[in-house]
Amino acid sequence: MPEDKSRPSQEQPWENGWAPDTSRAPGTRRLWLAGGLAVATVLACVTAIALNDRPVEQKSEAGRQQTLSDDETAGGLISFASPSASGSLTPTGKKHTSASPSASASPEASSSPRPQGSSSPGVSAAPSAHAPGKPSGPPASGDERSVQAVNYPGRYWHVSGSLVKLDAPRGSESREDSTFHVVSGLSDSSCISFATHDGRYLRHRNFVLRAEYNDGSSLFRQDATFCPGYSGEPGAVLLQSVNYPNYALRHKDFGLRLDPWGYNTTNRADFSFRLVSPLG
Repeated sequence: MPEDKSRPSQEQPWENGWAPDTSRAPGTRRLWLAGGLAVATVLACVTAIALNDRPVEQKSEAGRQQTLSDDETAGGLISFASPSASGSLTPTGKKHTSASPSASASPEASSSPRPQGSSSPGVSAAPSAHAPGKPSGPPASGDERSVQAVNYPGRYWHVSGSLVKLDAPRGSESREDSTFHVVSGLSDSSCISFATHDGRYLRHRNFVLRAEYNDGSSLFRQDATFCPGYSGEPGAVLLQSVNYPNYALRHKDFGLRLDPWGYNTTNRADFSFRLVSPLG
């Protein structure tokens, strides 16, 4: 029987003729095991990524197949409802309603929201527009009013030429120029406009209140529409512009104009007016 020379004893020196076995590389079995483990890890990662990248509907369908119904579940086990296709659960007792947009209002009415708490005293149907530059008679219906300043109760709005001023009443002609037909707003029927006895309308231009004939434009209708709001003074209103909702009419140096209105506004009484019985 040949002598086994694969491994000598520890006491046997190298020069006794023993040589290491070079038929296979050392640690080959360990390398195969490590390689197999690495391949298995890579395959597991790829599988997990592929499952996560599936569409929500496929994952929901897979979840429904794996979920036990109440009839299939034995007593004492908890069953979970399968998720909806959208991936979200609807809370119990609440309904999801899709908000349908309401019918769009006309651009003129929607461009200027009416202030809360405002009211339109004695308004009627809006008068029809007339040809530019031509006077027309006062509206057939509409309350006649004069506009009185709160902090100057002896002075009223008065048309002087093309401007509106705060004057004391004088003769019959002056009183007629201080009397206005309060009608439904030309731009917003929930607000008001002021028509003069000769068919003009009060409108702001360059932030100054003037009496001009209706030219039929959208800008004129907006400039001539004012929304009454709460002024803080008893029986008085704040007249806010429809196309400049943060501006309101006020008297300054006994002239009427638009100025900013807000919490920090000073001389607030200058912005308050009472619509009183007509002078004319």
